[in-house]
Amino acid sequence: MRIDFGRGVPRVAALLLIFATAGCSSSGTREPEPQVGRTTATVIEDQAIEMKALRRLYDDTTVYGRTHINVTSYNTMVLVSGEAPTEALRRRVIEIVRGVEKVSKVYDEITLAAPSALTSRTSDTLLTGKVKAQLFGSKELDATRVKVVTEKGVVYLMGLVPRAQGNAAAEVARRVSGVQRVVKLFEYTD
Repeated sequence: MRIDFGRGVPRVAALLLIFATAGCSSSGTREPEPQVGRTTATVIEDQAIEMKALRRLYDDTTVYGRTHINVTSYNTMVLVSGEAPTEALRRRVIEIVRGVEKVSKVYDEITLAAPSALTSRTSDTLLTGKVKAQLFGSKELDATRVKVVTEKGVVYLMGLVPRAQGNAAAEVARRVSGVQRVVKLFEYTD
């Protein structure tokens, strides 16, 4: 799930946006929720973690208006990506996300930089779509078990998969034009 904490967004409108996009992945598009290996309760818990984290980030006056943060939870492991202009703000974001109930692990992939431009985010959304299309076209793996998040051309892969499928997914993603780097954040089932 992605929310930009940039200036000029009225708080009420931003909250409505958070609730309206509760089911969106970090890429800004909804992908099918992989059910293999996760219970419905875990899928709901992941969505709740994302919502709680974003709400807390939005309510924090040191974070609001200064950062662009994405929060993606898969099996209670949370990827935090985006941009923060200072180390202190990056640490504050991670502290807030770690404080959310039921978070088992936090992957800190926040870049120290000014919040990214809309054109960069649009490119990331398109790249996520291209990677997902290639994953679904592969006969070597079950693409419904892989969640794709893209930030500044870096593709993060999450899911509960056998090691061979995780490696196959990473190889497929690496071959997609525009992918700068692939980061595997899988939980392996073997």
